[in-house]
Amino acid sequence: MWVVMTRKVAILQNITREGPGLLLNVLEAQSVPYTLCDLSQGDPLPDEDSLLAVVILGGPDSANDNTLKIRQELQLIRQVLKRQIPYLGICLGMQLLVKAGGGKVLPCHTPEIGFRNGNGQFYRVQLTQAGRQDPLLSGVSRTFPIFHLHGETVELTTGMQLLGIGNDCPVQLVKVGTKAYGIQGHVEITETMLKLWLKEDPDLIRLGNAEGILRDFHALKSELHTAGERIFRNFLMMINP
Repeated sequence: MWVVMTRKVAILQNITREGPGLLLNVLEAQSVPYTLCDLSQGDPLPDEDSLLAVVILGGPDSANDNTLKIRQELQLIRQVLKRQIPYLGICLGMQLLVKAGGGKVLPCHTPEIGFRNGNGQFYRVQLTQAGRQDPLLSGVSRTFPIFHLHGETVELTTGMQLLGIGNDCPVQLVKVGTKAYGIQGHVEITETMLKLWLKEDPDLIRLGNAEGILRDFHALKSELHTAGERIFRNFLMMINP
């Protein structure tokens, strides 16, 4: 008997609270098959032959950690790049992509946390000329707000493309090869996720501005979700069934 393997979009979580959020809504609306792998709970990595695409989400780890989990994720990304399987990395997922592709992951001069920097300015992503021409960002506003939760940034190699820049950490959107992308900020964030993070994430707890962050979310929600949904829909269009 032949067993037909259904290929799926593999979504890798590095910590349970950082789930796919808005991406899940888009996947289900388009009836795209997917599987969730929570690496923090010991879930195994997906088989490479089962992959329609790979999405790696954020987490408290560093891409420079010499742990089994990080080593396995880096190896998976290298295979994804070699096989030109569509890849989208968010926050840590972007940093892992850059490191797997030969770039560097470095501490930020100033960590980016929440919707605003230390001067009260909203974090925004501004598309570069390359970004405005890239299919991932087709129909996306040239500038859009973003939620941040990271203390590290990346240094690209000459072969990588910078698609979007930001306020304090310049590298916000990158492309490696033909179908692999990374986004430093959290385009997947929903209100439910944000409320959970405000209760559980140590950096957000230390910031101590839960009410203000929620107010910012509600003020920016339309822009945030318009950009996030468009990016996710564009990414899914790159999948070869």
